[in-house]
Amino acid sequence: MKIPEINWTPPPKDPGKPADVRRILRLFRPYRGRLAFVLLLVAASSLVSIASPFLLRAILDTAIPQGRVGLLSVLVLGMIATAVVTSVFGVLQTLISTTVGQRVMHDLRTAVYARLQRMSLAFFTRTRTGEVQSRIANDIGGMQATVTTTATSIVSNLTSVVASIVAMVALDWRLTIASLLLLPVFVWISRRVGQERRRITTQQQRQMAAMSAIVSESLSVSGILLGRTMGRADSLTSAFEGESERLVDLEVRSNMAGRWRMSTISIVMAAMPALIYWAAGLALHVRGAAISIGTLVAFVSLQQGLFRPTVSLLQTGVQVQTSIALFQRIFEYLDLPVDITERPEPVRLEKVRGDVAFEGVDFSYDPASDEPTLTGIDLTVPAGGSLAVVGATGSGKSTLSYLVPRLYDVTGGRVSIDGVDVRDLAFDTLSSAVGVVSQETYLFHASVAENLRFAKPDATDAELVEAARAAQIHDHIAGLPDGYDTVVGERGYRFSGGEKQRLAIARTILRDPPVLILDEATSALDTRTELAVQDAIDALAAGRTTVTIAHRLSTVRDADEIVVLDSGRIAERGTHDELLALGGRYAALVRRDARMTDATAADSDDGEALATADATA
Repeated sequence: MKIPEINWTPPPKDPGKPADVRRILRLFRPYRGRLAFVLLLVAASSLVSIASPFLLRAILDTAIPQGRVGLLSVLVLGMIATAVVTSVFGVLQTLISTTVGQRVMHDLRTAVYARLQRMSLAFFTRTRTGEVQSRIANDIGGMQATVTTTATSIVSNLTSVVASIVAMVALDWRLTIASLLLLPVFVWISRRVGQERRRITTQQQRQMAAMSAIVSESLSVSGILLGRTMGRADSLTSAFEGESERLVDLEVRSNMAGRWRMSTISIVMAAMPALIYWAAGLALHVRGAAISIGTLVAFVSLQQGLFRPTVSLLQTGVQVQTSIALFQRIFEYLDLPVDITERPEPVRLEKVRGDVAFEGVDFSYDPASDEPTLTGIDLTVPAGGSLAVVGATGSGKSTLSYLVPRLYDVTGGRVSIDGVDVRDLAFDTLSSAVGVVSQETYLFHASVAENLRFAKPDATDAELVEAARAAQIHDHIAGLPDGYDTVVGERGYRFSGGEKQRLAIARTILRDPPVLILDEATSALDTRTELAVQDAIDALAAGRTTVTIAHRLSTVRDADEIVVLDSGRIAERGTHDELLALGGRYAALVRRDARMTDATAADSDDGEALATADATA
């Protein structure tokens, strides 16, 4: 899919409104041909509509008083034709301008989504999901009126204003001057209103983002479970009610901002025809200078034709200033620096053997920090070999595994696959070379088959079954009422933890990566389920280069090499037997696991004994 090019250049150091407007206008550049045609239609429509007052004057001053029926018929047909042409032009310009506006919104949505897909994992660990969703949905949705109608509205109204003023001068220049005296005041008022609404709109969008975050977090399956089990449903409702109440206040303030001032403009403009009649009558009484009825009616008609687009222009100015706040929020995301980038000419490997090496690797989540997460890591895993990484919580195990698929980039040294720095590899090569099975399995709210095909969209049904059999989950899927068409539910909550893990393993088997990262894939499972999942993992790991991050050591005893991390450094390394003989940290971890296993077994025996006693009773 081609991603639309959306001005990735960061804004100037001191961005102001003019720079924002220029950047907004650049969004319409790909559609300038269609916009030019729309503007031509708008200008033609505005000019045609100006003819009606002159036709009306001829009817009132000539055709009716002189009883010229033929002329009257022609003039009336002219007024009808003017209305028809104006309406046709209006429908065409609405169709094209709306299409262009929707395409611009589509480009923005796609560009923001594509930008976020390029962000490192660190961005999402510090950003609320609801905030991201609000930028794409609420902010872009809120600018719909601006991008669909603003350009045509400005040109249409501006053309009407200019044409009306020229026609009014042609009818009576004195009345024209009287009609235009207050326009500068109206423009100043509208600018003040626009600035006020712009400030409020920024607050509105932040509030909507906060509400979206609450909804996405508290109304997910996990959020509902946590809220119910903690007895916090009422407090969560109260919190949401408070956020909603604040949004109500902002909405009211936004709608009422400058309302009285704009109403004053409307009142003055509505009173202008009466003032024109009064001025004409006064001129006749004082100077005896008569203005024909036709001229007076035509002038008032033009005056109304002037005031309507003038008010619309002022409102459009307010709307544009309001929308700038939305565009700024979108541009903030488009200007986010991308940490993980692809080289201009990346390396593409035809066949990946699977040699993985960590060479003097340093890593810190905050490069300015004095406490790096990993320091001086030197490891080599030959193709088809297995490495196990163990250590206490916070020792850097998972971080180490994230460097291979480039979820983060090293801050020192390098990580390589087949001798090529992963930073030099093409994204598609790297993603096809490295598969990850993590502790937290993510499944989409879709069917089993669709979740599996996420790894390989063109996979056949036979391939799905083969992968599921290898992951030891086929029999369970086949036993479901809808089989592979069964919808897994939000985050896969219709399946147990072990079943979800085996689905994830089947998904990775379909992708068939030569390098496999197992990030504590069984640590959240009970012992019995762990054994079943471990069999599936063994099938998956066969013949692949495997890096296993383990909390329970029972799964890594047979690894070619075991590394013990301590505070981001390699404290011990060797095989299982070598490390046990060393009697250091690894041996202590093994003893801890043995105590935990014995305790679990004792609990299981007690449970079986109770069940037997209950059955006997």
